[in-house]
Amino acid sequence: MKQSMKIKLLLVVCCFACSACSIVPVKSWQKATLAGETMRFGGPNPMIKKFDEHIYTSKEGSKGGGGVSGGGCGCN
Repeated sequence: MKQSMKIKLLLVVCCFACSACSIVPVKSWQKATLAGETMRFGGPNPMIKKFDEHIYTSKEGSKGGGGVSGGGCGCN
């Protein structure tokens, strides 16, 4: 290929890559859909959540504590 042809091809690929990705802000009425149970890992299947909790307790060596943590600055 000629040098100019390579540059044109690179330019076209870069333009396509930049136009294929975009950041669109989420509207307030769309947040409920994105926070739905089906959008989470595992979806509404309770067995996947139970399996994840089993792995968590096996790794941590303790049961419970999977909820939201308390206040504070989070420093250790």
